[in-house]
Amino acid sequence: MGVTIFSGLHPHLRPQAARIYWEAFGGKLGRVLGPDDKALAFFERVIRTDLCLAALDDTGALIGVAGYKTHTGSFAGGGWADLIAVYGPFGGRWRGWLLWTLNREVDNDRFLVDGICVARAHRGRGIGTLLLSALYDEAAARGYRSIRLDVIDANWRARALYERQGFVATRTEEMGLLRHLFGFAASTTMVRPLVAREG
Repeated sequence: MGVTIFSGLHPHLRPQAARIYWEAFGGKLGRVLGPDDKALAFFERVIRTDLCLAALDDTGALIGVAGYKTHTGSFAGGGWADLIAVYGPFGGRWRGWLLWTLNREVDNDRFLVDGICVARAHRGRGIGTLLLSALYDEAAARGYRSIRLDVIDANWRARALYERQGFVATRTEEMGLLRHLFGFAASTTMVRPLVAREG
């Protein structure tokens, strides 16, 4: 199976991107952004097609996405108005407050990844590694010297991949009582230096 990585995401692939993202992060955000139909509607509404890299197979099907953050926004961010539009005034507000307890900063010194996800049927085939490599190129092209991501304690497979790729843990934040809502106890920040481009 051939895989091609594209910069950006064609608008007609938004529903697939929302589903792949929710497959990957529903375990972390399910109690806050569920049920599934609402979560899918939310992500289909908010994903930024200009702030991601897309992995497509030979048939043109979307099989993976890597989002990132810039000063203009984030791949899967959204705001209060988006939450209220999908979940209603009350549901949108309490979800918004909880989501803001998660780290939503923009790192001006390091290229900040906003989620790497691969369709369930295609995991374990090196697509995550291809997306990471494309993220390194994107970060270097934007002038960054390092790349940063966050991984939850429950996602040990992803952490093992990042460590093999040269990422080093720099900080771990405990969730405290919020672990019961978000489904994980801690989140670790990992950083990898980038090789400067010549020319």
